[in-house]
Amino acid sequence: MRGHHLLCVHGFRGMGYSPEFVKKMESIVNDIRDPEQDFYIKVVAAFDDACMSCPHRGLEICEAGEGSNEHVLSMDGKIIRHLGLEPGSSYLKSCLVQLTAEKVEPEDLDYLCKNCSWLPYGVCKEGIADLRKNNKCLTKGS
Repeated sequence: MRGHHLLCVHGFRGMGYSPEFVKKMESIVNDIRDPEQDFYIKVVAAFDDACMSCPHRGLEICEAGEGSNEHVLSMDGKIIRHLGLEPGSSYLKSCLVQLTAEKVEPEDLDYLCKNCSWLPYGVCKEGIADLRKNNKCLTKGS
């Protein structure tokens, strides 16, 4: 899963680039949000399963617009570093969700996801706020 999608899954509300992309993202999000499932996720700064259904996917790069590939790679890198992850490594889903709840606050998205077209909708910040609120492992004041 690409770095920025590690955060997108918590704010996803059914919006997307195409019906195919929305369907694929819904499947990924349902698996991530299912507390009964735990599985390994390889963290990358490159195309992932969601990208395979995106109408903006070129052969090797994101072609949503001028500079879009650099933009998504920048978000991937910032988020991977923020979470303290190693690109190309695999982590249990439960650990990634826990790390996100512990290390990402809604306001962090202003930097981590700067200039993302979805950020103005507010659903991503809501998703991170809900994740933090519902995470039973966070201590008061976190």
